[in-house]
Parts: sequence; structure tokens; C-alpha cells
Amino acid sequence: MNGGGPIGRGADMKTTFLDAVKWNADGLVPVIAQEVKTGRVLTLAWMNREALRLTLDEGRAVYWSRSRKKLWRKGEESGHVQTVHEIRLDCDNDAILLQVTQRDGIACHTGRQSCFFQRLEDGAWVNADPVIDAGKTPA
Repeated sequence: MNGGGPIGRGADMKTTFLDAVKWNADGLVPVIAQEVKTGRVLTLAWMNREALRLTLDEGRAVYWSRSRKKLWRKGEESGHVQTVHEIRLDCDNDAILLQVTQRDGIACHTGRQSCFFQRLEDGAWVNADPVIDAGKTPA
């Protein structure tokens, strides 16, 4: 799409690409963030139309927080920004994949590389990945 560099930086595009997305009844679409260098899945989040447009314009991940009911720029509080290199839409037009570079290697609010750190073993969920930043673990 862009030779591997970050997208955005004031992209001047028509918003017709937004109309191709199949938004759910709440006006949202699920978004998977994947580390561009390793292919590791980092998180699953949600976007509305404005979040997707801002992600393209700014070149960083902007999501819709369902719990806070507002836009959320990934890393706005933690500093763990996701720089977006590529945006893909799935075959059904109802899910988005962001190829990102994760600043500091921490995507999860628990201080781990990925939000998918729990693995099912013998019928129980176990923490399979270490905490990288102990200051980010919940109290």
C-alpha cells in the first residue's frame, strides 16, 4: 500500500471508503491490531466511522471505547502508541486489520505485549506471557 512506511499524515482521500465497511447496528466494526514485523496479534478493538477516518488521517490507531463511549487514541495515556502501516478490510467487509508498529512493545493495559496473553490449558486459563511493564498491571 505504501512501501512499508506509516500511513496518514493528513491523507487527502474521499470518505467513500467508509461506505464500503459493513458497520454493525451500533455503527461499529471490530478491528484487529497486528504487529507488522512479527505478525503477532496485539488486540481486538472497535472503530466507528470517525475513528477509522482519524486513523487514516493521523497514521496512528484511533479506536472507539465502548465502555467510555468516546474516541480513544491508543497510547494517549500510556504512551504506547500504535503507528499504522496498513489498513485492510476482510472479505465480508465487516472486520478491519491494522498492521502496526507498537511503541515500546506493550499493547495491553496489563503491561503485556498482547491482550491475548491467556492460554487455555487443561480447561483453565493461564497467563502465558510475561508482564513487560509492571507499572501497567491493574491494582
